[in-house]
Amino acid sequence: MSLKPSEAESHTPVSHQSAPHNSRARGTGTLIKDTTSDSDSRSVLDGSAKSTTNKDKQHSASLVTVLIAVGANIIIAIAKTVAAFMTGSASMIAESAHSWADAGNGTLLIVAEKKAIKPADESHPLYGKEAYVWSIAAFGVFMAGSIVSIYTGITEWNAAESETNYTIGFIVLAIAFVLEGFSLGQAYLQSKKHGEAINVSAIGYVVDTSNPTLRGVFFEDLAAVIGLVVAAAAMGMHAYTGQPFWDALGSIIVGILLGAVAIFLISRNRDFLVGYKVSERIHGYALSELLNHPDIDSVSYLHLEWVGPKKIFMVAAVDIAGNQKEKEIAQKFEIIESQFRANPLFQEAILTLSVPNAETLSLPNSYNQDA
Repeated sequence: MSLKPSEAESHTPVSHQSAPHNSRARGTGTLIKDTTSDSDSRSVLDGSAKSTTNKDKQHSASLVTVLIAVGANIIIAIAKTVAAFMTGSASMIAESAHSWADAGNGTLLIVAEKKAIKPADESHPLYGKEAYVWSIAAFGVFMAGSIVSIYTGITEWNAAESETNYTIGFIVLAIAFVLEGFSLGQAYLQSKKHGEAINVSAIGYVVDTSNPTLRGVFFEDLAAVIGLVVAAAAMGMHAYTGQPFWDALGSIIVGILLGAVAIFLISRNRDFLVGYKVSERIHGYALSELLNHPDIDSVSYLHLEWVGPKKIFMVAAVDIAGNQKEKEIAQKFEIIESQFRANPLFQEAILTLSVPNAETLSLPNSYNQDA
């Protein structure tokens, strides 16, 4: 069965086979060691064969994207700082603060990317949420850059008119535009690739993805490109009219842009940190896997939420087929839970018995396995 969930997270469908002998006891929070053959694995995105190696490649792609962004931002920040001192431009000062904030944010995103893939242990079964903690920490870096930019613009608003030579400033902005554009292009292509698999735009994918690293890099670079255009226009108007308030206005606009991106990113990361439900497509995928399982007659309750980048926590109440004893039911639960845990998309799976005469769940008519 192949389904394209609304979150373009490549994963292995649940394999209906016996659990491995060394599976963990229920509820301890320790990950199991699964022996499901990779040759039987399929991606719910495109039906092609997937393996742990592909998952590692996806993680590496996200890390490379953010490393490119950080490297570009550090180079750009140094160049902008030098140009700001040489020109005295308020907009260039704001852009310097912008790039240093971007570099700081990117560094925190690298930490988030590393923390999110730490293996679970008994004391921390859900390490994935730490990615959102570090992403939220980047909020302070962005807001600091925003405050510096707005403050610079306000203080320079009524500055005395003076002769300006923004040649070096325009050169730095042009180089920065190329570097930032390249970084944005990398993030866009990665987002477009995932988005096309589920028929959504690159922007739509970035907004909804459970991956805070990709979202942070994308909107950070988008804001950087817009900020460069604003700064260039502000400096150009100052040079053309001789009125310094244009330069100050550019600084304020860049500051507001930084603040807006910071608020958006912290809002989205907060959603995932406190518990964000999965899309209807992924909900349908999990429900169909349960209903199609040979040992399950019906499902009366299904709770799914993101607990980390590309990691879902599942709790389900089911009715086991046949009239089985309590020990046999417990064994069935362990087998089915282990099969779900073997799927890279599921951080944890917990099953319980449905109460007698409970209303059962069914797939909506609009649900399509090949969507």
